[in-house]
Amino acid sequence: MTRRSWVIPAVGTMSGVLLVVGIGLFVSPVFRNLMENRLKKEIVLVEGSRVFESWKTPPPPVYMEFFFFNVTNAAQVLEGAKPEVVQIGPYTYREYRYKENVSMVENGTEVVAYNTKSFVFLREKSVGDPREDAITNINIPAWAVMTRVKGSFFRANMVSIWMNTLRVGLLTTRTVDELLWGYRDPLLVRVSSTNPDVETFFGLMYKKNGSNDGEFVYHTGQQNYMDYGRVKTWKGQSKLSFWTSDQCNHINGSDGSAFHPLLRKDERIYIFTSDLCRSIHMDFEKEVQVKGIPAYRFTPPRSVFASKEENPANKGFCVTPKECLGTGLLKVSPCRKGKPCFAKHLAEDKYVDAIKGMSPQREHHQTFLDLNPTTGVIVRANKRAQVNILISRILGFPKTKNLNETVFPVMFLNESVLIDDASALRVQKLLLIVSVVSNFPLIIVALGAIMLVIFIILLVRERKRMTSTEEDTSYSPVSDNDKKEDPQNGTHIGLTTKAEPQA
Repeated sequence: MTRRSWVIPAVGTMSGVLLVVGIGLFVSPVFRNLMENRLKKEIVLVEGSRVFESWKTPPPPVYMEFFFFNVTNAAQVLEGAKPEVVQIGPYTYREYRYKENVSMVENGTEVVAYNTKSFVFLREKSVGDPREDAITNINIPAWAVMTRVKGSFFRANMVSIWMNTLRVGLLTTRTVDELLWGYRDPLLVRVSSTNPDVETFFGLMYKKNGSNDGEFVYHTGQQNYMDYGRVKTWKGQSKLSFWTSDQCNHINGSDGSAFHPLLRKDERIYIFTSDLCRSIHMDFEKEVQVKGIPAYRFTPPRSVFASKEENPANKGFCVTPKECLGTGLLKVSPCRKGKPCFAKHLAEDKYVDAIKGMSPQREHHQTFLDLNPTTGVIVRANKRAQVNILISRILGFPKTKNLNETVFPVMFLNESVLIDDASALRVQKLLLIVSVVSNFPLIIVALGAIMLVIFIILLVRERKRMTSTEEDTSYSPVSDNDKKEDPQNGTHIGLTTKAEPQA
């Protein structure tokens, strides 16, 4: 048997087998399920997994930017004028996050950890020196004390006398460093002499540098990949006690540092944030790409911070009916030791219009998460919020008699992260492997199609060869005339019988 005789059938057979197998695998989700199951087993919070070390010590740098609102008409504000502010910032800090005292429990289905954060100032990314730059704004400790004693005529008058004696005003001028990391407040020192439980230092980030926000217990995702990184308990509690409804007190979702793989666009993701002492949810907004990595952008819908009239489910966040101020505002005093603080997220226009110099824009003030849907890895994120103080007239404090009720802006913060190049390269390699394995049936079909083309070409060529051979070996008789005229046979000489001699 010649080689030509078996090559063509072999190519044809191989082509048919590849096409049948490839189409069969493509119709049947065997490889896709295989890859998904592999991801579910790899992305779990257990020792030795692909993600465990990066979960404990995230490699991408996190930056915290602080912007302060400096009051430019302080004297007029005390007389009831509309506040005028100028935003100053950013004062940027590199935020280092790491999990301490990590231990596995419940046969590896849960993991316990403390989330520790530390901050290092970055002068090159900041507008000035926080130790020198001064900001004039609301005197938060004074308002906290006045709010605490309002309703008690005796205590209010006593605090008012202390404020006059110590020359404590409703507004104060402090350095950025003092406002952030703390200073010894004279009024708090005086109050602590009668109430030792009162902290004498105040700062918006006081005691938050190098500290943690309590013990977390997480699901590892070993039993169910959808539970990967989900918070089970915080500070030993499976639900909160700050709010007035069970729904608002639920601890839902992850802590924002980990999300399960295989995300869908129609999925709602939940995040528990200890800074706000509540859970929030985010919905898919659009597809984006970060450093060549495809991602889904999730953002909190308006309903998350909507008023109780707009979203009745938020009624539980109103500790008292008077403390619900409208869409975009959340009073976080219940978990901030009674400080009269409000977090603002794109609040209603009436709150913006009450302050001259405010111009919030969605693209600069929106919180969002960009997640790779295959792995659940965070490729980019911005957590944005504004700290505000509610000011108004308080009975027993004559200094407040000219004030109008106002949600006064103090500070805007932007906590951001962008995946670093080394991590992006690892994600890209993983996605390439996933893509190759998931599309393996298509690769087999493509190889089968190529072999089919080769088979057809070989058939055509073989047909032409056989036709040519038949033409070359066929026999046809030569006529007498052709022989006469054929130059190769020479000239045919006709012979006649010799005539007999005549008698």
